[in-house]
Amino acid sequence: MEKEKKIIGRTDKVDFPLLELKDIDAKMDTGAYASSIHCVDIREKGQTLQCSFLDATHPEYDGKRFTFKNYDISAVKSNSGKVEVRYAIRTQIIVFDQTYSITLTLSPRDDMRFPVLIGRKFLSGKFLVDPQSENQSYNQKPE
Repeated sequence: MEKEKKIIGRTDKVDFPLLELKDIDAKMDTGAYASSIHCVDIREKGQTLQCSFLDATHPEYDGKRFTFKNYDISAVKSNSGKVEVRYAIRTQIIVFDQTYSITLTLSPRDDMRFPVLIGRKFLSGKFLVDPQSENQSYNQKPE
């Protein structure tokens, strides 16, 4: 029997506990395969990857640098059809008060309205996207 899928809106606010980020605006994008987070100052140093999430324009931005020992490098086709090489990390996301594993590609999204894009690789099998609703998970969050 297939597990019941939760209905998620086209946008929501999500938490990334391991990245110390709460209530981050995210857009559900069934046209995108991968999920992505706005990240700046991305540098490979030795066997580690260092970066800062969000940027100074975001209220949650604290300038904190994160270091990852486990990361991947993947080729991602942008919405303009151009293939870019991006770093990807595995972390956790909280949606509907449930913690899931998620792989996020790191990219500067400062020209985008949402700092996080959730793609179909994560959404598939868990959620149905209702393009007419927003913040379904956030609105059900316990106080």
